[in-house]
Amino acid sequence: MADGTQLPSDLITVLPPPPNRVGKCTGGAEHHLSEGAVMLAFAFYLFRTEPRLGHVAMHPDGEHGKRFPFLDRMGARGFKLTKPMGSTDYGGLYGAADGRSALINPKPGMGDVIADLGDASFVAECKGGIINTTHPGQTSRLRSGLCEAIGQCLATPMRNGQRQFAVVPHTRTTMALAQRMQERAAAAGIEIALVDGSGEVTIVGG
Repeated sequence: MADGTQLPSDLITVLPPPPNRVGKCTGGAEHHLSEGAVMLAFAFYLFRTEPRLGHVAMHPDGEHGKRFPFLDRMGARGFKLTKPMGSTDYGGLYGAADGRSALINPKPGMGDVIADLGDASFVAECKGGIINTTHPGQTSRLRSGLCEAIGQCLATPMRNGQRQFAVVPHTRTTMALAQRMQERAAAAGIEIALVDGSGEVTIVGG
């Protein structure tokens, strides 16, 4: 579980807490797992678990793109920007030496992470948050993020062969809520995925 006790990975942004949150985080600094980081972790989870998958697309909005260094983190995973797109420094098509590719297109209104594999497809709605906090306002935001991600999945038409995921940071708070919501979410065709600070993904009830 991500509780902030492990060393920060390159997915985590470490920030000093504001005055009202001092003493509410493990280790004295807040570990932010941003929405962009959650997207990236889930995209590479799909690459790991679906060996035949050759391409994924991520659609961060502009604000989330500013908060997470996509270009650098993609490079660290062996993906180079081969075809820039738009006005950001990270938007465009990325390629890896093994032939896999990823599109990062900061375009709102689309699934945060999308991938197609034959007749199957994967669509994920992602939210971020602070993974080592006990501050009531921030733990409430984590719960709200999971509820919002599930709501966005429910509002998206589902087609045959599609798997829908609500993806949020893995904390005690989100795990407890996910376990309560998992059965009803599954009945609607939605899987809940939790991402820890190292990028490991847990499918709740899976």
